[in-house]
Amino acid sequence: MNVENINTSSLPMKALSEIPTPNSDAQHITALVKNGGRVTGYKLSDGSILEKPNAVALAKQGGIAGVGISSRNGNEYLKSLPDDTENNNLSNLPSVTLEN
Repeated sequence: MNVENINTSSLPMKALSEIPTPNSDAQHITALVKNGGRVTGYKLSDGSILEKPNAVALAKQGGIAGVGISSRNGNEYLKSLPDDTENNNLSNLPSVTLEN
């Protein structure tokens, strides 16, 4: 996804507090890590799994493509950049549960 071609005036884009520019070697999120139904982390295209705060930090550095940063109650999280397809939305990705 090319960040320069995104309409930042759209309502979904205004919900994002930051839209990092991805590096050329940026990973993509392939699954959500959930615990008790809540997203606690993200699985990346290289197979690594990051807890939510670490993934947000990596995205801010340009290490994750196709996401923006949003926050709720002071907690930052990743959100899909709006485009014309739904199959790449984070909510449509598979979930994984980590074993304790």
